[in-house]
Amino acid sequence: MDLARSIPLFVAAAVLEIGGAWLVWQGIRDHRGWLWIGAGVVALGLYGVVATLQPDAQFGRILAAYGGVFVAGSLMWGMVVDGFRPDRFDVIGALICLIGVGVIMYAPR
Repeated sequence: MDLARSIPLFVAAAVLEIGGAWLVWQGIRDHRGWLWIGAGVVALGLYGVVATLQPDAQFGRILAAYGGVFVAGSLMWGMVVDGFRPDRFDVIGALICLIGVGVIMYAPR
């Protein structure tokens, strides 16, 4: 597995999916309007494109691993964008998820 290619793709996918979901959230829950919702939908669509660029060709493996990246990335997004402060259980859970990503994606096969 090409780590130099795979990890940046996971980061880009996380920014697009989490950012897209956040934009939709802002558009609906915080009444920012259709422009925010539309931008979120576009970002979510681009997430789907970026996911296809992973070197591994197994859809199930990529999406399963990305789930762990999404968990950790969501907590980080909340910290940076919304001022969220995770507690120790949030951090422990995210670390467990990232260990799972490592096993799923990068274990020798």
